[in-house]
Amino acid sequence: MGEDRATAPGVPRFTTGSAKAVGPRRMAGARQAQQWLLTLLPTFPVLLLVLRLWQLSQQDMSTMLLLVQYVSPLGLLSALLIALVWAFPVVVLTFGVLGRLLRLSAPDRFDPERSLLASGTARTPGWVISAAVALGALTWQLRFLPSLLMLGLWLLALRTRYLHPDQPTRILLVSVALPLAAAVLAYTVLGPAIWTAYQDGEMATAALLALPPAATVLLTGPIPAWIAPTLTHSLAFTVAAVLPVVMGAVFLRVPLLPTAAVEVVPTQSTSPAPDVAASPAPDGPASPAVGSTPSAIPGASAAPTNGGTAGLDGGDGPPTANGGPQVVLGALITVTDTSTIMLDRTATVRFLPNGWVESQVLCPQPAAVPYSLVSVRGWPVEETALNWMMPRRPVADPDVRCEGRLPGDT
Repeated sequence: MGEDRATAPGVPRFTTGSAKAVGPRRMAGARQAQQWLLTLLPTFPVLLLVLRLWQLSQQDMSTMLLLVQYVSPLGLLSALLIALVWAFPVVVLTFGVLGRLLRLSAPDRFDPERSLLASGTARTPGWVISAAVALGALTWQLRFLPSLLMLGLWLLALRTRYLHPDQPTRILLVSVALPLAAAVLAYTVLGPAIWTAYQDGEMATAALLALPPAATVLLTGPIPAWIAPTLTHSLAFTVAAVLPVVMGAVFLRVPLLPTAAVEVVPTQSTSPAPDVAASPAPDGPASPAVGSTPSAIPGASAAPTNGGTAGLDGGDGPPTANGGPQVVLGALITVTDTSTIMLDRTATVRFLPNGWVESQVLCPQPAAVPYSLVSVRGWPVEETALNWMMPRRPVADPDVRCEGRLPGDT
């Protein structure tokens, strides 16, 4: 299952007296590092979720606490999983290649008791690598699939050289013949797309499609032992530092709340106003409660006031009963017994009385504008295989309310 050899194949490992003296100390250091890693790892998704809510509230603590109260934890985790599912293959395959390269190139420096890279490599079973490759094939964009092919062939070649050093035919087949055949097949399929990207000036797309297939034959064997530890650990630290930043930047753009358009028809309430205590304002008279309106307060004008709720017309004041039908666009937080709570695009919380809500519609998320127009046999390079295989939503005319207009308006 796991590849837990710590030395070259067929070489027994002996423990001397001095090694026994420093062994427990090394083991304690490695275990301590692993314990810190396992402790901090679960906090990273929580930190991403908190930062996303903090950004969604535009750094307003009251709005953030309201979101924390009503946003479903399952919805947060679902958004996190869908947005960052691609990161698991990146971690497993990248660190797998670096660890196996270190083990093959400098077996005397491959010590699972001192290095987290070596420890993870020795304890990662083969089925995890296979699952990471399959998940990457489904969740990576087409322009990154040549890189996935490169990493997979590197892992296969390094593993074959380590486990079967006495079978040169198998090593030659896996390390040379298979990468060359994969490169020829990749260029046959991707050749027109590479040329199109080059002609359109999309050098990044052309490089992502053209370079990895040629690089599959470069790292199928060991590198000089004197540079292997420094190179592999430096690259591992670089990936560990850059990947969380990229994951955070991607997740901070993921929507957490459904976008809705609510048609509101303000009406004058016939029921007596509830006896709600006013909240005292600092160094001034008492201010009305959040749910009140200026028309219901003696001596109050309909001018906008500064507060946490916004009027239906996009102002800063609470909604009034004198306005006409309007459409409120924003993120739907929740619907209570008395009001529909929404977060508009300016991060202002709006409490809409349920008696004023005429209709509401769920607005689809706007499609992302493609950066590249290159496709491979009709498959856009920015599409994942999972999205390409799943059924498409039928194209329908957009609801005018999702554009902020009332039905019947021109």
